[in-house]
Order: sequence, then C-alpha cells, then structure tokens
Amino acid sequence: MAELKLDTEHLLQTGNLELLAKQVIEGFITGLHKSPYHGFSVEFAEHRLYNTGESTRHIDWKLYARTEKLFTKRYEEETNLRCYMAIDCSSSMFFPQEGLSKISFSVYAAASLMQLLSKQRDASGLCLFDEQINYLSEARATALHRRLMFGRMEQLLKVPQQNKGSNIAKVLHELSESIHKRSMVMVFTDMLDSTVDLDELFSALQHLRFNKHEVILFHVSDKKLEAEFDFSNRPYVFVDMETGERMKLQPQALKKQYLEAWDSFKKELVTRCMQYKIDFVEAEVGTDFAQVLLPFIMKRAKLY
Repeated sequence: MAELKLDTEHLLQTGNLELLAKQVIEGFITGLHKSPYHGFSVEFAEHRLYNTGESTRHIDWKLYARTEKLFTKRYEEETNLRCYMAIDCSSSMFFPQEGLSKISFSVYAAASLMQLLSKQRDASGLCLFDEQINYLSEARATALHRRLMFGRMEQLLKVPQQNKGSNIAKVLHELSESIHKRSMVMVFTDMLDSTVDLDELFSALQHLRFNKHEVILFHVSDKKLEAEFDFSNRPYVFVDMETGERMKLQPQALKKQYLEAWDSFKKELVTRCMQYKIDFVEAEVGTDFAQVLLPFIMKRAKLY
C-alpha cells in the first residue's frame, strides 16, 4: 500500500475543499496505477448499451459504425449508483483539537469520495448528524450539487459542536426510510455513542440492509491517542467532549485495561459486520485517504 500514500499535510494547506478533493483523487489514481490494484478502473464509459424499446434519439451512430453495437450517450443526470455520506458530527468527532481531527478527516474523505463518484457519473448525497439528522440532501450527480455539499461541509469545520452527543441507531433507522432504495451508504463515525449498545446499532444497520442498501462503516479514530492510548507518563485531565465531564487520571495506571476494552470492542464490531454483510473499515486519522477510497473502489467493482 506504500504506493498509494498521499501527502496529506501538503493537501490540507490548500484550504479549499473542492481543490483538495481533486488533488486527493489525482494522487490516488496515480498511485493506484502503480500498485497491485491497478486492475480496478476508476473511469467509466460515457456510453451505455441501448435497451430495446427505448428512444433512438441518443444512439451514438458513429460508435455503431465502429463496433456494430448500439450504445446511447450518457448524460449528467444519468447515474449508476446513488451514494450517501453519513457523517457523525457529535463533539467527540472534533478530537483531537490540535492537528487533524476526526471530523476533518471524515469531511476530507467524504469530499474525495464525492469527487471520485463524479468521475464515475454516480450521484452523491450528504447526511450530517449527531443526536438527530441535521442535514440530508438528495443524491445528485451535478457539479452544482457537489459544490453545495462541499460548502455545507466547509461550514461544519468552522463551527465545532459543543457538548453534543450522538444517537447513531436512531439516525440510521431514519436515514434508511428517507433515502432512495438500493443506495450505498457510507457512515463515518467514531462509534462513541453512550446512548446505544451494539444490538441497537446493528438493528439499525440491518434496517439499511433490509431496504437493499449497501453499507460501508468507517470507524474513524486517532490511532496514537485512542487506539494506542499513547500518553506521556504524567497526570492528565480528561474531558468528555460530549458531556463536559472532567476527570484527572494517570494514563499508565489504566492503559492495560483501556486497551483490552478497545480491542474487545473492535473485535465485536468486525465480527458483527461480517455477520450482517456490512463492510467495516478502520479509518485512522493521520494516515492517507487511500484507506477510504480503495474499499469503495473494490466494493463498487463487485456491485457493477
């Protein structure tokens, strides 16, 4: 995977979400062509096979002369796939407060996926949620729609959420009934939801699957501080970003217990995702965006 490494620090200096997304995709495609995954195509034809009985107005007769097959030209509003980015915007997603936060990584990844979808003439939609759905767009393939979603996400990064929890299960149940059937749903969340247990969460994810949606769950985490609990050997004041509760702790005193609980939780997540045919991706902040883009390419290749 070294070939797919992106210079994220340089990219994040652009300040423009659309420009960043374009640069990410250009770097990703270049790396993809040099990697063992070069067989996956990220470019799709601007034609589709003619279906008997439909209008002949858009048949490409020049292409017929070369191939002796009937193709119709594909237009901007036509799409193979509707894909929704569901981003957890609760307060814990704004951690860490220095450097690249989980919410920033999720927004940059979602924007890059939207850019990739546009190259494939697929439609994208956006869902922003915490304890409820705060914003839900339709899935469209136009450039104007994509810029509107970029603008919405840029605004999100400018105003950090204060003391906001999440209710992932409730949101996913509502989302399942609100979007077009047979869509792909990509959920970006740190899974730090004190209101739900895994049974409730996977009941909501099953609801999406029951409605014929394909689901990719991106577990967004800060590897150093959350997954490895790598703090210096001194006392810290830990603050719950969703409730404001403060607690003074010595990290080394509880590191072993914390890591055991973290590993157990992750194993349970992975096991249940496999059971319910939900793609699970560990999305670690600070690493390249290929970890998000490649699972999508592989998933789409299987579906189409």
